[in-house]
Amino acid sequence: MKKILSILFVLLSAVSLFLISPMSALSQTDEIRMTVFYPSLSTVKNLQALREKGFINITNLKVTGVYHVKELTNYQEAKKYVEDNKIDWFTFHPVSAEINQKNVFESNPATKEFEEIIKESDGIIFFGGPDIPPALYQEKTNQLTIIEDPYRHYFELSAIFHFLGGYQNENFKPLLAHKPKLPILGICLGAQSLNVGTGGTLIQDIWLEVYRKNFVEDIIALGSDCWHNNPFIKLYPEERLSGYNFHWIKMLPDGFFVKELGFSEKDQPRILSSHHQAIKKLGKGFKIVAVSPDGKIVEAIQHTVFPNVLGIQFHPENYRLWDEKFHIRQKPDDKPESYWEILKNNPPSVEFHQRLWQWFSEAMKKIAKQPGVK
Repeated sequence: MKKILSILFVLLSAVSLFLISPMSALSQTDEIRMTVFYPSLSTVKNLQALREKGFINITNLKVTGVYHVKELTNYQEAKKYVEDNKIDWFTFHPVSAEINQKNVFESNPATKEFEEIIKESDGIIFFGGPDIPPALYQEKTNQLTIIEDPYRHYFELSAIFHFLGGYQNENFKPLLAHKPKLPILGICLGAQSLNVGTGGTLIQDIWLEVYRKNFVEDIIALGSDCWHNNPFIKLYPEERLSGYNFHWIKMLPDGFFVKELGFSEKDQPRILSSHHQAIKKLGKGFKIVAVSPDGKIVEAIQHTVFPNVLGIQFHPENYRLWDEKFHIRQKPDDKPESYWEILKNNPPSVEFHQRLWQWFSEAMKKIAKQPGVK
């Protein structure tokens, strides 16, 4: 009897310890954790729509939005939206460590934060936004470049340098060396940031530097496959036209979309585009995997050492893509239509977006299941 009681006591003690331990196996594997930079109101809405529509199909997802306290974005709007809508899967993490233009590409007071992000994340996303200060890639500032929020760039570029390393200091050991399959997605500005953070450069204005066009009418004459935002908004502000443009992308035969997502290089998925800058010299470790229809603009890059690091120069996250009731025009004489209709009427555009988010979701799940990576 004493032996039975002793065994029961041991079992009960083990169960009790399991239940109260915050570092239990259950707490480590039950959640899949995404870190997003720039946790704005639009970021929250985009992720919310991707989950509701099943593009990110992870029931136990927890998202942490990180940002530097000196950024100029009003994150209170996002916090209020999260609170008002009882979004319990999204939290915010402000960072106050000193960071500036001089210490971006080296160990700095934010290094510990970046180490913790890699340790605690199953996936990371960098979202769109304003122009990067050209001084950060050793160039003068074109008059068409608009610098709006330098501390956001200091913070995000330093994070990318810490994660991936770069030409700025080739002896720096990237944090992803400890977690090489971690998925990192850079969207629009995020793709440019991945490039600059690893030592690459940017075209500061596509129409001026690539197409040598100074006038809007001449840009319109190029045709919509050469537009990377909508030039008509400059001529017809009263028409409330979309600032975005749809064009297709050319997927390279040895690139991510063909080899990893299973598309043919002959496929022409439509993507939502809004940018006036683009990747020029590639950052360390990156290769081009998709270009614009005329081949002049880089549309996607993939890391050659860390294969789940992808930068895309378009917007697959925009919640308006899935809103069938939201109608817009791109030209004054256009019939209003939804972004969703455009995708549906140009296959394999819907499937392209689905597979992209499925890849990212599955990559996060695989990281979460790996023992010893958290």
